Amino acid sequence: MQIEHRSARTNGISLHVAECGPEDGPLLLLLHGFPEFWYAWRQHMPLLAAAGYRVVAPDLRGYNLSDRPTDIADYGLEVLGRDVTGLIDAYGRDRAFVVGHDWGGALTWRVAQAHPERVISAAAINCCHGDVLRRAALTRLSQARRSWYILFFQLPWLADKWLATDGFERLSRVLVSTSARNTFSAEDLAAYRAAWGQPGAITAMLSWYRAALRHPAPKPERERIAAPFLLIWGDADHALGFELTGPSLALCDDGHLERVVGASHWVHLEQVEQVCASLIAFFKDR
Repeated sequence: MQIEHRSARTNGISLHVAECGPEDGPLLLLLHGFPEFWYAWRQHMPLLAAAGYRVVAPDLRGYNLSDRPTDIADYGLEVLGRDVTGLIDAYGRDRAFVVGHDWGGALTWRVAQAHPERVISAAAINCCHGDVLRRAALTRLSQARRSWYILFFQLPWLADKWLATDGFERLSRVLVSTSARNTFSAEDLAAYRAAWGQPGAITAMLSWYRAALRHPAPKPERERIAAPFLLIWGDADHALGFELTGPSLALCDDGHLERVVGASHWVHLEQVEQVCASLIAFFKDR
């Protein structure tokens, strides 16, 4: 199925979106993580569209071709959640299926918790509930070591410059070194470098991390996740330990875990067909 591109207005900004599938199909949003953009879902979109979904993969706020506000507070999770609900509105829908990886997963958890009436069912890929990660980073040395980069990303200018040096060579090496062999081709890395090289993009991408510590989202009225929730987890993740899955699912009324043994943080790219099949099976008849 052909992937088409356009801009969508939501929450006072414009997001570039890629879309695929029948226009009258159930809306399925794919939310990328750091340092990705819509392109991370290019192989998933036709497979999910063939199952009948109207699949939409935005460049999230600050990324690639989407708008980039300059205030760090504009990247707080509460604001980002309104981007998602506004995108559902932009497609004329009341509710949607929501899937996210990494930061997109954090956003999925937030929307499912704070805006349950807008979510049919949700899935996060290698991203635990935010409260669980915060507790683990403070109480578990192993997770604190894994999360060191979050503190480094707080450094203004220096972190931005470090990532951009030599045509984003360091950031490219991170993708390759933390994934299975051949997950990221030379063509893929060129596409990512082009997205990272958009004016102001790296600073905006890091603003997600900076806002998380400086402008934390208020606690939602509802503590638990009501919508059916699938957590897909590659258990060889370099950044997040598998032990985060249990406490996260304990916050769900209807939580399910799919462990992918030996897969990395980038399991959605390493196992495209398996991840899509899992999503289709979980979302079916919901």
